[in-house]
Amino acid sequence: MTSTGAARPQSRAGQAAVDQAGGFEAVFLDPVGQSVQQRWADAALTVAFEDLAPVSAFPVVPGRRWGPGLWWSPTTGRHVAAGSNAMRVQLMVLDRDPGVTGLAGRPVRLLWRDARGQVRSWVPQLFARRADGTALLADCPGHAGAGGERAVKAAEAVAQACADVGWTYRRIPPLDDVLAANLKWLAGYRHPRNAGRPGLMTAVVEAFMRPRPLIEGTKAVGDPVEVLPCVFHALWHGQLTAGLETPLHERVPVGPRGWSNPGKKGGAG
Repeated sequence: MTSTGAARPQSRAGQAAVDQAGGFEAVFLDPVGQSVQQRWADAALTVAFEDLAPVSAFPVVPGRRWGPGLWWSPTTGRHVAAGSNAMRVQLMVLDRDPGVTGLAGRPVRLLWRDARGQVRSWVPQLFARRADGTALLADCPGHAGAGGERAVKAAEAVAQACADVGWTYRRIPPLDDVLAANLKWLAGYRHPRNAGRPGLMTAVVEAFMRPRPLIEGTKAVGDPVEVLPCVFHALWHGQLTAGLETPLHERVPVGPRGWSNPGKKGGAG
């Protein structure tokens, strides 16, 4: 989670707007890259944040093994800015969610006044548009205490701003290491090219209509060199289901969409 501490409004007019409204303000870049500030309640109703560039760049922290980058999203067909490995993992989770229709990294800065009257600001890391038109703003800390007290206070304010417009804010904890590793593996096959030649996906889905070990269903379709990328593609997109809480291997049970694997410990599939 990235905080800017005390707000730096775009102009004296922006400062006055925060004073007068007594609520939340939104700052974002319009499609041509110009900074815009308006009342949060109005922006939430009218602005397609999922289509906007980051309102400010993700910080580069010296010494970290993973810096800002881009995530190609099959949901949107575009790249999404990601500021950390923890954020990229959560992008993977949301990208597989059929209820998510749009994604963006840092598209809006929220401004508000704290109890002492000081103007504060926060840029949530992640925006996800839901199919029902509502949205999720989220931060993806690398560990529970990331950001300290400032992050906690900002989270409370942003959660209130989201509740005011019928949205949700979440400070999303890191995934289990095994689940994250499995998602990263499957994500390597998310691109449509991995569906293979015409008819291959249909054959793969039919091969696992009766749950069976991954390698058995794969060989039933054809050469694993050709078929496995299609199987992983189907697992990524939810056309097939497998328990992802244990490491993927050739004997992992795979079944059709919606299959409840009795060997799973939870809901990922």
